[in-house]
Amino acid sequence: MRLVFAGTPQTALPPLRALLDSPRHEVVAVVTRPDAQSGRGRKLHTSPVAELAESAGIEVLRPAKAGDPEFLARLKAIDPDCCPVVAYGALLPQSALDIPRHGWINLHFSLLPAWRGAAPVQHAVLHGDPITGAATFQIVKALDAGPVYGVVTEEIRPADTSGELLARLSEAGAGLLAATLDGVEDGTLEARPQPAEGVSYAPKIEVSDARADWTAPAMRVDRLVRACTPNPGAWTEFRGARLKLGPVTLVPDASAIVPGAGALAPGQIAVAKDTVLVGTATHPVRLGEVQPQGKRLMTAGEWARGVRPADDDRLG
Repeated sequence: MRLVFAGTPQTALPPLRALLDSPRHEVVAVVTRPDAQSGRGRKLHTSPVAELAESAGIEVLRPAKAGDPEFLARLKAIDPDCCPVVAYGALLPQSALDIPRHGWINLHFSLLPAWRGAAPVQHAVLHGDPITGAATFQIVKALDAGPVYGVVTEEIRPADTSGELLARLSEAGAGLLAATLDGVEDGTLEARPQPAEGVSYAPKIEVSDARADWTAPAMRVDRLVRACTPNPGAWTEFRGARLKLGPVTLVPDASAIVPGAGALAPGQIAVAKDTVLVGTATHPVRLGEVQPQGKRLMTAGEWARGVRPADDDRLG
């Protein structure tokens, strides 16, 4: 089939590579988000999908909106059989959905109908799901509600960050997307409606949502930090300045490491050599890497040696 691939971030690269390598399909163009400013210099950067497409000599379309008349006219002229989508990052109007004869098929990183929306992997980690996966489905106007072609499952490991889990799902999902398109071309694969039960939503996690609440149980703190790693990045405050947090470790027997640490109040800090413990509503957690505002990433031990927390200092 003639394909126009829609995607933007690094996550979309394994599926795009799988389709570029497929002997059965031809990726004739990609659709991606416009170049965006990022970094300290706020320089314009091309999306990872655009970079890969340009290196492969493929046309790149960067509409500000997928309903722009110029974009729709170009898509009609390309005349794709199908448009596979992976983390494109923009809404598709009906005028765009109607152009390819086999529609737009999305690779979504959850077991639909669970976690429809922008941040399915982050919410799966945050809520302690033991299993997640990826699904291919036909895009319809309603959010992630179209009929499903196929799924793959993936165990969520106890120490998984959302970034690590998403990387595995992207690789597994690449094969699923390629197989789905094979079945659609053959006419051997039929999409089935999603069940009405089990629907949940995964809205984007903002920076304000990523603030650690030390009055919550240790398990909740652990899940929040892992869910927000690497984006948007979990954080807390120390002496009025923001402190970015890397993954933490649960320490039920904290007093064996630092005498008396089992009785730490929420946000209270205990330091022993390179170990930094912080109190929660249940038992303490051990900090991993941290990044003070305006400074480099460092171990919690390095940070503590620099700031020398006092007895009345608290995080949060």
